[in-house]
Amino acid sequence: MTDRSRSALRLALGLADPATADALAERLRPELLGALAHRFGLPEEMVEELAGPEPAGLRAALTADPEKWLLEVAALGDPAVGRALWSARYRPDWDVPVRAGDRVLPAVLEAADPWDERWYDEDGLLEAVEDEGGVPALLTALTCPFPRLIGYSAAMLGRWLPPSVMLDAMITVAELTGVEGLASFIRGLETTPELGDLGHPWLLDTLRQAVEAPDPESFLRERRPAGEWTDPAQVRALLMLRSGNGPSVAPAGLDWDLIRREHERLPFGQETGGTPDFRRGSRLLRLVRWEGCPADLVLESFRADPVETARADAALPFEALTERVMCNRWSLLSESLGRGIRAGRLPVERVLAEVTPAEAVLDALPYDHEPTRKALGTLLARLGTDPVNWLTCYARIGRADGSVAELIADAVSTDTRRKRHTSWPRPAPAQFPAAPPENTRPTFLDMFQCASEEAQRAVVPYLDARAAQHLLVYGDPSPAVREAVVAAHGRPALVAMAAAYRLPAEKVAYLLDLDEPEVDAQLFRYGNLDRSEQERVLAGRLRRSGTRPVPGEVLAVLDDLSVTHSRDRLTAGLGSGDIGVARRLVERLRLHIPATRLRLLVAVWERGGPDAVREILAMDRLPVTLRRRTEKLLNAPEGAERLRTWLAEEEAPERLLAYLTASVTDPGARLHRLRSEGLEPPWSALVAAQDAGPLAAGLLGTLAKDPDCPRELLLPALAFGTGDGPDWARAALEDGRLTPEDVLARAAPARASLGLLRRYADDRPEPRPLCAVRDRAAALAQEHLATDVEAWAVCLQLLPTFAGTLPELLATAGTLTRRHP
Repeated sequence: MTDRSRSALRLALGLADPATADALAERLRPELLGALAHRFGLPEEMVEELAGPEPAGLRAALTADPEKWLLEVAALGDPAVGRALWSARYRPDWDVPVRAGDRVLPAVLEAADPWDERWYDEDGLLEAVEDEGGVPALLTALTCPFPRLIGYSAAMLGRWLPPSVMLDAMITVAELTGVEGLASFIRGLETTPELGDLGHPWLLDTLRQAVEAPDPESFLRERRPAGEWTDPAQVRALLMLRSGNGPSVAPAGLDWDLIRREHERLPFGQETGGTPDFRRGSRLLRLVRWEGCPADLVLESFRADPVETARADAALPFEALTERVMCNRWSLLSESLGRGIRAGRLPVERVLAEVTPAEAVLDALPYDHEPTRKALGTLLARLGTDPVNWLTCYARIGRADGSVAELIADAVSTDTRRKRHTSWPRPAPAQFPAAPPENTRPTFLDMFQCASEEAQRAVVPYLDARAAQHLLVYGDPSPAVREAVVAAHGRPALVAMAAAYRLPAEKVAYLLDLDEPEVDAQLFRYGNLDRSEQERVLAGRLRRSGTRPVPGEVLAVLDDLSVTHSRDRLTAGLGSGDIGVARRLVERLRLHIPATRLRLLVAVWERGGPDAVREILAMDRLPVTLRRRTEKLLNAPEGAERLRTWLAEEEAPERLLAYLTASVTDPGARLHRLRSEGLEPPWSALVAAQDAGPLAAGLLGTLAKDPDCPRELLLPALAFGTGDGPDWARAALEDGRLTPEDVLARAAPARASLGLLRRYADDRPEPRPLCAVRDRAAALAQEHLATDVEAWAVCLQLLPTFAGTLPELLATAGTLTRRHP
C-alpha cells in the first residue's frame, strides 16, 4: 500500500459507523494488517495475533499511539514478541521510521521470565542485544533479570562505569544466582585477557572475596559507597558522555565531586570503543557545556583546545583569557568575550585592561551591551577631542600587542619617538556600491561610536572618504554627528551613503528628503526603494513639492541597469512623461501590452506636448500601426484627449482579459508581462469570464498562484490539482481565501483533496478547524455509501485513479454498487 492508500483507509474507517467500520475492516483485513505492520514495524502475522482476531481490535490499533501500543505489547513478556520489538521501526506519524529497540527494551526485560528458554535461543533477544546493543540498551541490561546479559553489559561498559555502579551490577548477579553467577563472571575475566581489569584494579579481588564469603550479596553491599551514583539518570548521562553521545545539559542534582573522581579514574577523552554507538572526540568539550561545570575542568579543556572550548559555550573563567596558549586569539576571543561579558563572568573593565591583543578584544566586544559601551566610552575619554590622538590610535590598532587600555595610553603619549598622525593613514576613496569595512576599519568604527558625541564631531573631519561612508552606512551616528560628517565631507559623503544595498528605512527617508540628483541616482540604483518612490524619482517629482526634469545622473543609471535583472525597476518610469526617461524605456524595453505603450505616450504628451511624442515615435521602436494612428492625432485639435480615450479603451478590463486569454500555451508568461508593466490583472472581468466560460485550466492555475487571486477563481481552480494538492491552495487555506469545506467539495482529483486536508491538519496542533469538514465528509459518506461495505471498498479502490472530487467519488462508488450488487 502507498501512503495515500493507508491514509484513505484510516479515513474510511474513521468516517463509517462502528458496525460498518468493523465489517469494512474485516472485508479489507489484508490491507488493514499491511497498514498496521507498516506503522508498528512488526510482521503482519504478529500484528494480527497481538491486536486480536476481532475487527474492532484492529481498528483500535490503527488509531492507537504507536509507542504506547508497543509498550503494552512489550509487557506481555513473550520472547518472540520481545525479539521482534527489538528490531522494529515504528512510524509515529506514519512517515519517518523510529527504532523501537531502546524505547521498549526496559518494558520487555521487566516482563521477561528468565526461566523461559526461548529468550536464550540463537538470534533471540539476548543474543541480539549483545550483538547490536549500544550504551542505552546495555545500561538497561545491567538491572535486568538475566545474569548472562548483566555480565555481558558489565564487561562491555566496565571501564566507563563508576565503581559504585559496577558493584550494583555484581550485587544484582549475586541476588539472582548467588555464588555461581559471580564465579562465572570471574572466570570470564580470567579467560579473556583483552578485557583486563575493566578499569577497576580492585574488582577481581573483591569478587573472589565475595565468592568465599558466607553471604556474597551482603559482602558486596557493605563495600558499596553509600549515596554515590544512585540516580539512574545521572548514570545514563555519564555513560552517554563516555560513549561520545553525551547530553547537552547536566542531569539534575549532579554531584560534581563524583565527576571529578571519575575523571581522575579515567580521564574524559581516553575512552576506547566498546559499543556500536561509540564516537570519537573530546568528552571534556561536551562536559564543559553542562551548567555548573567546575572551573578546573573548564581550564583543563581550555588548555587542551582553547578555541573549541570557547566555542562550546563553556563558562570560561577570566584566567583563561590571560593565559598564553597556542591558538588563534581572534577566534578564541570572538567565541568567548561576548557570552562571558553578558553573563557577568568576565568583568568588562578587566577585559579592557588585561586581555590582549587590543584589536581582537575590540573586535569581539558585545557592542549591543550597554555596560560594555559605557566602560569602553570611559576608557576612550582619555583620547579626548584631539584628532591626533584618534588618528594615532587608529594607525596603531593593527600592531598593538597589549590590551585596549595600553593601546589608548600609547596613543595619547607624547613622550615617544614613534610617529603621531595628523591625517588619516593610507586614505581610500568611497566604494560604489558600499562594501562592509575590512581590516582595522570595522574595529575602529565600532570603537569610535562608543566615544562621546563631542569627540566624534571633532574627529569626523579627519576621516577619509571610505571611513566617512562606513560611518554613515554601517554605523548609527546621531543626527549631530551625521551633520558634522556632511559639513566636513560635503555632498560626496551623501552620495557615497546612498550607494548601499539594504539601507534602513530611516536612512533612506533622510536621503530622499534631500532631493539631491546624485543621491537619488544612487538610491535608485542600489537602494531598496518601494514602487511609489521609484516612480517619483523617474517622474522628477520632489519630496518637498514641485517637479523638475529628471536629472542626468538618474538617466545615466537607466542606461546602466540590466534589462534582464532590473526590468521591474525600469518600468517604474512608464508613467513619468519625462522625455529622457521615455526615450530610454523605448530604447531598452520591449513593451508587450498596447495599454502600456499608450500609457507612456499619454504621459509624454501631457508633460512635453506633441513634439515630445514625435521624438518618441521617430525612434522607430513602436509598432507601425500605433505610430501611424498616433501621428494622425498629433495635429488634431483634441489629439491628447483622443489619445487618453484610446488608452482608457486599452486599459479596460475586457481588453486586458483578451490579452490574458489569447494564449492557451503559456498563460503564465502573459500574466508576468502584465504585472511587470505595472498593470493589475482584471480580476472582476476574469471572474465574469469564468462565470460565463469557463477559463482555461492553465490560466486558472496560473491566476490561482497570485496572492491577490479572489476566491471566485480559486474555487474552480481547485478542480485541476495534482499529487497532494497545489501549494497555492495550501496558501489560500492559510490566509482564509479558501476553507477546508471548499477543498472537500471542489478539489479534484479526490486524492489531491485528501492530501490538502491532511497537510492542512498537520499544520495545526488542534483538530478543531477540521471538525466541520469531517462532519460534512461523514454525512456525504452516509448519504452515498451508508452501511454498504462493498460500496466503501469500491470507493477505496477507485480513489487512486479517480479524476473527480471527493463527493463525486462517493456518489460514483454508491451508484456502482447499487447498479451491480
